[in-house]
Amino acid sequence: MNICILQGKIISKIEYKFIINSKNKAIAYFEIELLDKNIIRVKAYNNLADKCYRKLSTGNKICIEGILETSGVVEIQEIYA
Repeated sequence: MNICILQGKIISKIEYKFIINSKNKAIAYFEIELLDKNIIRVKAYNNLADKCYRKLSTGNKICIEGILETSGVVEIQEIYA
């Protein structure tokens, strides 16, 4: 398990979707630009996905704690806005 802490700015629209026939009910995807200008795609499930969709928007600066997956996407465990 690779735990990472990232800080950056949201640069894409937050995609929010419902999942059918899965243990997770909702998912949110978006991209953040890190302080060193790298772009990372992140995702959040369920309550965190709802929080991201309702309270965050493009241009917000955030700090996230998450798990780096083999696909290069970071699954958010905690978000600090």
